[in-house]
Amino acid sequence: MNGRLPGLICALLLMGGCGNSDPSASAPPMPAPSASPAIKPVAPPPPADPSTLARYDGYGDMRFGMDEAAFDKAWGGELKGAPEQDSSCFYKTPKWVKLSADFAFMFEGGRFVRYDVGTAKESAPGGGKVGMSEAQVRALYGERVETQPHKYVAGAKYLRVAAPEGSDVLVFETDARGKVTRWHAGMPPQVDYVEGCG
Repeated sequence: MNGRLPGLICALLLMGGCGNSDPSASAPPMPAPSASPAIKPVAPPPPADPSTLARYDGYGDMRFGMDEAAFDKAWGGELKGAPEQDSSCFYKTPKWVKLSADFAFMFEGGRFVRYDVGTAKESAPGGGKVGMSEAQVRALYGERVETQPHKYVAGAKYLRVAAPEGSDVLVFETDARGKVTRWHAGMPPQVDYVEGCG
């Protein structure tokens, strides 16, 4: 009888779940997870302004540093302007531009180095425009705005904005009342030429 006791005990244990490979069979049921508040998706950043081709590093497909031939090919349209004799700096304007002060591309040493805008029809990279106040420009560009006094107009300023990446710069010119009258973007040192190619 004593020889049967260990076998009997094992049989009883097996019936009670001994050796069961399914742990959930003997475990108490898990409580249902409590409902958590829905997670709101993060809104994507606003898209770039589709009404402008202005960029910190160029304009449309044209990038600062391109030679004139590569620029002309990327532009793909007719351009007016050529360097004067004994000058390495000059402007080109698209055929449709009536006043070169409204929109022009600067070249120096045979390379695209800057573009100038004097009309509210074109937005700067980041959203600045002709007609905005200094406060509006500061609201758009924050701590990146550096102020310098205008060289010729008392009370007027240059609002210099460094690109978020790279060394390119955006410059807004204001009048004495603090309104943006024109802006330009380009590479140093040409972006800081006060008189354009002059």
